[in-house]
Amino acid sequence: MYYVQQSLGKNEELIHVGHFHWMYNVGAVMHIVWGILLCILILVGSYMLQVNVFKYPDQGFLNSVQNSHVGVRILAFLMIIYGLLGFARAMIIKITTEIAVTNSRLIYKRGLIARSVGEIAIDRIEGVNFLQGFLGRMLNYGRVVIRGMGIGELILPPIADPVLFRKAIDKAKNS
Repeated sequence: MYYVQQSLGKNEELIHVGHFHWMYNVGAVMHIVWGILLCILILVGSYMLQVNVFKYPDQGFLNSVQNSHVGVRILAFLMIIYGLLGFARAMIIKITTEIAVTNSRLIYKRGLIARSVGEIAIDRIEGVNFLQGFLGRMLNYGRVVIRGMGIGELILPPIADPVLFRKAIDKAKNS
């Protein structure tokens, strides 16, 4: 919350801070899992081709991987790298995103190198909705959609307890 604390005004106080739900971390870890699964699928496919199609003698899976074409091994390695990069991207988004409600405005900051900040005055907010699927209802997370006068909609990333976030905006409007 470095940016939010840095940008607070003289009489401004923090009412609520939005946090990513733990399911966001699960999605990030799934990038790694899919990368590993694709790597294994490529290596097993190469092994099956060597044994069944090209009729090479069965020398075991690990020896088959060592003797496979260098392009196959590079492709398998790239799948793991792709999964790790997807995980890193998701974690950087999580770490560099700040969502907060103060008594006078809503702040949504994101970005590592290039910073993008969306601020809406509380009195300019027309409506607050949230989007929750079945899993979001069960695990209490969702996307908050904020409609402001003259600015359109601001869709926040999936946050924990969107109902509490909406209540914090209502509390800020009433104070």
